Amino acid sequence: MIKKVEKKEQIPVVIPTLDKIDLAILRLLQENARATVKEIAEKVHLSTTPVHERIKRMEQTGVIKQYATLVDYTKVKKGLMVICYVSLKEHSKNAGLKFIKSINELKEVIECYNISGEFDFMLKVVEENMDSYYDFHVNRLSQIENMGNVQSVFVMGVIKQTHQLIW
Repeated sequence: MIKKVEKKEQIPVVIPTLDKIDLAILRLLQENARATVKEIAEKVHLSTTPVHERIKRMEQTGVIKQYATLVDYTKVKKGLMVICYVSLKEHSKNAGLKFIKSINELKEVIECYNISGEFDFMLKVVEENMDSYYDFHVNRLSQIENMGNVQSVFVMGVIKQTHQLIW
């Protein structure tokens, strides 16, 4: 007798096809998200309607995730940037999800990556100064359930920081 194994239905990931004009539009929006459709249209040598349609399509398909204002952290009393490497005690799916939920509630954590190697996660944390980071580390971060080891690396200076993926 042959057993039939049912497979979970997988939702295919659709990767939109981007042509050279789409990439040019993305480049321009990465440089200035406030550029008007008219300004972009002039630079890519199309009329405004097809440029607007292309932008809308890229928004709808998730190529363009959001528009944001990038703030200089040193000018808004967040002069200390810390990279925290975190390992968990337990590595079950449930434990990982609880950790992620806790991290998402910490406003000081501006980026979180699941990484390979000695540590499980890498966090980018901004704080006003060393005293406020100490308070955050001892009273909030280290108190998260299932927290193992935390290694803090203090950023001495930012050499390159970009969000541009299309060049």
